[in-house]
Amino acid sequence: MVYVDPPAWPARGRLWSHLISDVSYAELHAFAEMLGAPRRGFDRDHYDIPSERFAAAVWLGAQVVPSREIVRLLHGAGLRRPKHR
Repeated sequence: MVYVDPPAWPARGRLWSHLISDVSYAELHAFAEMLGAPRRGFDRDHYDIPSERFAAAVWLGAQVVPSREIVRLLHGAGLRRPKHR
């Protein structure tokens, strides 16, 4: 399953969401490609997507979850890659 949190993270004059998979990075990359998200948006274990792509992510099937759920889901799936590693 692919998940996205509401756009709330400010950077470069925009608000951003985190897009993750609790299945595999392959699923995440395939979904991001369908969404039109560039590979440079991938950051260790998630994609940063701008608020303009949020509705499309939901339309494509991403489940909206609160931001605090993103890390919990990644940990539960064994896909969390913290910065220090």
